[in-house]
Amino acid sequence: MNRRELLKLSAAGFSMSTFGNLAELFAASKNVIKIGACDWSIGKANDVGAMELGKKIGLDGVQLSMGNTDNQMHLRQKAVQQNYKTAAAKLNMQFSGLALGELNEVPYKSDPRAEEWVSDSIDVAKDLGVKVVLLAFFNKGDLKNDAAGQKEVINRLKRVAQKAERAGIVLGIESWLSAEEHMRIIDAVGSKSIKVYYDVCNSEQMGYDIYKEIRWLGNQGQICEFHMKENGFLLGTGKVDFKKVRSAIEDIDYNGWIQIEGAVPANQPIFESYVKNLDYLHSIFPETK
Repeated sequence: MNRRELLKLSAAGFSMSTFGNLAELFAASKNVIKIGACDWSIGKANDVGAMELGKKIGLDGVQLSMGNTDNQMHLRQKAVQQNYKTAAAKLNMQFSGLALGELNEVPYKSDPRAEEWVSDSIDVAKDLGVKVVLLAFFNKGDLKNDAAGQKEVINRLKRVAQKAERAGIVLGIESWLSAEEHMRIIDAVGSKSIKVYYDVCNSEQMGYDIYKEIRWLGNQGQICEFHMKENGFLLGTGKVDFKKVRSAIEDIDYNGWIQIEGAVPANQPIFESYVKNLDYLHSIFPETK
């Protein structure tokens, strides 16, 4: 039973003696939300310094880039992992996620290197204690209106899905696709380890009803994580209605990370912008304070 259902029951006349103290029930049913940010969005992609900057901003954790072609996906190296683990422990910070942004330039739908990286990302995520790996499908990796590309992605995800399931890792698809298009891929793969990584700004930009999509996907358990993003605006000052996003997240009983991405106005400093973005999200999700 979620908080909205409790309110409906109360409004319908059910007594407090039946349900106990409503405030206590709300507290017990409150979703657990943590706030992180992408290392690339705070200007620290592939840099262990992202952990210290994230701490200064006030974040609960940082979503890490697994690497790029130049550093050979450096988080596959145990020594690099240890550097991040040491920094996280010292700062009392968490790894809020793992991301393969390089798939935007080395497409998963066509490049054999990308298939290897996705498989290896499962091992890295497990080593770092991360539950979700973001797979990016933009630029060269775009799947929109690409039936052949989608078919190949389905084939590749089928090959890696069992490994992800055994490790308890979810691979999250972030793309320009609609909720329905995402679900066609997920249904074709047929694995609980494949879900949607929902970026509210990307979907708004595509003209999708993001509040409807969140509820439709979320009520099927198909959203693994969220990017809270605006392009060129601070959170709360752009096109996305984050209060409505909060309402949708409550309706699907989401528990997990929400990651700040982008949301830096032109010619404004990253640090100050992210402090403001975090303060704003704390006002929308007060339980995260």
